[in-house]
Amino acid sequence: MQTLNLPEANFRVRDSGGKKQIFDGVRKKFIALTSEEWVRQHFVNYLITGKNVPASLIGIEVPMKMNRLMKRGDIVVYDKSGKPCLVVECKAPEVPITQDVFEQVARYNMTLNVSYLVVTNGLEHFACFIDHEKSEFRFLLEIPDFSEMQS
Repeated sequence: MQTLNLPEANFRVRDSGGKKQIFDGVRKKFIALTSEEWVRQHFVNYLITGKNVPASLIGIEVPMKMNRLMKRGDIVVYDKSGKPCLVVECKAPEVPITQDVFEQVARYNMTLNVSYLVVTNGLEHFACFIDHEKSEFRFLLEIPDFSEMQS
């Protein structure tokens, strides 16, 4: 798999019926190893090891209903009270981060109402803070630490 712009991590990877699978430590099961899953697993590892997010407060492929359609948020981080505080949309490295990707995560946020949004393809990462009271957002230079997400 492609080297990403994220910290290296040791993953359990296996071959199952000619297909590669990666062990997802959050979901506690092996998942098909696609390019997008490679990014997702690296980003989850980064949140846990680099941003101090407890693994128990991370949801992966979280179902949500939007206009009678079921969608899935790639990564959702919950605060200590169980309220979503960050959503991450992951794309495969070959997928450019475009306005459409930002609009996708913004639509998810209409349901989740989080303060932090992140989009990544493993090579580029963009984070923004949503100030719901002022109806404003601002891009961040880096993804906040878990303690900052609590405020």
